[in-house]
Amino acid sequence: MSDDKFRRDLNQVFAEVAGSPSSNLRDRVRNAVTTAPAARAEYWIAAVAAAVIAILVVGVLLIAGPLRSSPTPVGVAHPTPSPSAVASPSAMPSPLPAFTCVTQDFVFQATTPASSAPPVAFISAIRTGAHSGYDRLTVEFANGVPHDVQVSAPSDGTNFTLSPSGRPVTLKGSRGILVTIHGSDLYTSYSGPTDIITGDPALAEVRQVQDFEGVVQLGLGVSGTGCYKVTWLANPDRLVIDVQAA
Repeated sequence: MSDDKFRRDLNQVFAEVAGSPSSNLRDRVRNAVTTAPAARAEYWIAAVAAAVIAILVVGVLLIAGPLRSSPTPVGVAHPTPSPSAVASPSAMPSPLPAFTCVTQDFVFQATTPASSAPPVAFISAIRTGAHSGYDRLTVEFANGVPHDVQVSAPSDGTNFTLSPSGRPVTLKGSRGILVTIHGSDLYTSYSGPTDIITGDPALAEVRQVQDFEGVVQLGLGVSGTGCYKVTWLANPDRLVIDVQAA
């Protein structure tokens, strides 16, 4: 069999199997060729959109899901104090002295420089007041600190001697305490009473018994044991004597 005849026979067989060609085959091929780029573009846009959605989902999971670390609760903070915020024992205020019933001398630190400290500290106010467990005498100074203060032990009776006249006086109460202030006076800046009857349970009366040559003495008529404690306060400078109640 010749080659030409074989090819004709083969083409005839294919034609019988495939049937007659479709009349719109050419239009279908042209349409497929022209629409393929648009279809590919749609597939590309869909792929990009899917990737963006996937990234957003992963981000949400990282922020709000189990992959996020536990948040700090909102509320009252309890910071650990720094070492500088913790008061050292030396920075703590010293305790008040205990009540005593013996004679004591007190020298207080001046609040003004030594070069300008006055030779005489002027008493400007004398105040008394009742408190729970004690009565208080406050002696305030106008221009600085006196040289020193001596408070005597309470004695039986309330008999004192006025100086320099030497006249005896008796104060209210059952015991007497003598307060001697060196380097002060009671006439330059003071205009109040020099004999104060308080009516308080422990400190019954306060009276000036001397104001002479830079020395002031105050007699205290007290009830009960007459035990006392002395402190010094600044701004303004003042001597504070607390007399223990019975």
